Amino acid sequence: MTRHIVLKTSITIGAGALLALTLPLAASAHVTITPNTAPAGSYSLITFKVPTESATATTTRLEVDIPAATPFSSVSYVPVAGWTTQLVTERLPKPVPVAGNELTEAVTKVIWTAQPGFDIKQGQLQLFPLSVGSVPKTGRIVLSALQTYSDGSVVSWTQTGSGAEHPAPVLYVDDAPPVAASASTPGPTVSAEPVAAATTGSSDTLARGLGVGGLVVGAVGIVLAVVATRRRTAD
Repeated sequence: MTRHIVLKTSITIGAGALLALTLPLAASAHVTITPNTAPAGSYSLITFKVPTESATATTTRLEVDIPAATPFSSVSYVPVAGWTTQLVTERLPKPVPVAGNELTEAVTKVIWTAQPGFDIKQGQLQLFPLSVGSVPKTGRIVLSALQTYSDGSVVSWTQTGSGAEHPAPVLYVDDAPPVAASASTPGPTVSAEPVAAATTGSSDTLARGLGVGGLVVGAVGIVLAVVATRRRTAD
């Protein structure tokens, strides 16, 4: 009987520890932009938010593609300490009308590269601001991104659609952001990012709470097992 109680206690402790270790990992971070909306014809400052999710490598490079079909007439960057920035300008397959002008060439790629010692480590977040305009009158602009790690691995943030595992950053112009990321009542426009951040924070809190709860249950199991053993010994 004593062995049965000890076994149950060990299982309880193991389950509690596993819960504490695995649940926080369920909360994931993505490469996103904020704000994720912009009026057509405007000049907007958007910021790419880049976390490092790897436990063994650091982020050393970010490459963002700007679709040639929906180019900006102007792209400029805010210098980021410890990072070099490259604007890649290419000739467009065909002229694109933007704000009353026809663009024959435009910036189609922006590349940020970390200098030694400035890579993004686990638990860190780096911001990469861009000024873009004028914003073309279109539904949305998918700004696919490639995140390169120090071990050579690359995460492609290029997917679209609901439930995408590696969603691409999207700038919504005429289209509305997804319902889950929009305000439910009339008022100022709310971007998807604050909602996502709040959700992540709630998930982290819940995960920690459940993990601690599992450890507490395990501790209670140990106490009960010791008491039961002492009683049987006394008898």
